[in-house]
Amino acid sequence: MAAQILKVGQNRVWIDPQRMDDVEAAITREEVKKLIHEKVIKALPEKGVSRARAKGIQEKKRKRRRKGAGSKTGAGHAKISKKDAWMSRIRSLRKRLRELKASRAITEATYRKLYRVAGSGRFESVADLERYLKAHNLWRKR
Repeated sequence: MAAQILKVGQNRVWIDPQRMDDVEAAITREEVKKLIHEKVIKALPEKGVSRARAKGIQEKKRKRRRKGAGSKTGAGHAKISKKDAWMSRIRSLRKRLRELKASRAITEATYRKLYRVAGSGRFESVADLERYLKAHNLWRKR
């Protein structure tokens, strides 16, 4: 009855252990309401999930902690977008091609051809580009 009056679940009703005989004697709603008024019966506060740990983690993340490779989950393009991965790859390939042209390791014609091939997505990495050069014998003869 007290749970109904207080509009809480039965588990949240607290009864003073010293006044248990008064509570057992209370039969009507008015008597129960009187005991509630006297603070013999009261509703316990709601239990919630503490946000203390979550706030601590959030604060660390604001300081760019907990962002390493071991914390990343999901598919390969979940954290680094496909576009960002492409930009990183193509920039390193083009930089390597410029270096090879500048050091005269490849000819201008080879450079132009490989630049277009790199743009089409043929090479996975700089190492792949160099394997291709070796396999197709495109290094300039000294």
